[in-house]
Amino acid sequence: MTDMQAFRDAVSGWANGRPGGAARDLAVRLGVRTAVLLEGASDRAAVEALAARRGRDLAAEGVCVVPMGGAMSIARYAGLLGPPGLGLRLAGLCDEREQGFYERGLERARAPYQGFFVCVSDLEDELIRALGADRVEEILDAEGDLRAWQTFLRQPAQHGRLRQQQLRRFLGTKKGRKIRYGGLLVEALGPDQVPAPLDGLLTSL
Repeated sequence: MTDMQAFRDAVSGWANGRPGGAARDLAVRLGVRTAVLLEGASDRAAVEALAARRGRDLAAEGVCVVPMGGAMSIARYAGLLGPPGLGLRLAGLCDEREQGFYERGLERARAPYQGFFVCVSDLEDELIRALGADRVEEILDAEGDLRAWQTFLRQPAQHGRLRQQQLRRFLGTKKGRKIRYGGLLVEALGPDQVPAPLDGLLTSL
């Protein structure tokens, strides 16, 4: 896992203008064959949590989960890691509103879109809908966040919104919360509750 983190760090540096030699060397040494491109660290936490639940060691399989720091980076990362760059197979998740942007970015990188799975709003929304608002609130309580959640609900901006929308917004109100709950919500899923985009992605790897 430490070596794969080194590869992720090298790819991030490459995407931000540093030389790509370290990423190339690590890809060969680690046997990386697939890069899973995700918007952020919370998506990575969810994907890796589901893989662990299913007894998968993605790093040992040559699969690296790469948070891009935002959907607008897809063309850059696809160009570096896909056919024009390292020649890795690409897969990932995207939000429905950004599907066209992903399709154009991948086309520019001559990478197939078939390995990408679409979430309606985002992965947090998929997980909340799969579990149901009551179950998510139970998890908030177990994690000591119930008081913060109740305070959040009293904000005028939250009045009249659906509970699912409120929960999704709450997860993004504190740094690190989305990442922590990305794994926790996946761990709480029943076998038949895994959202289709997440299940499809992992099954395809």
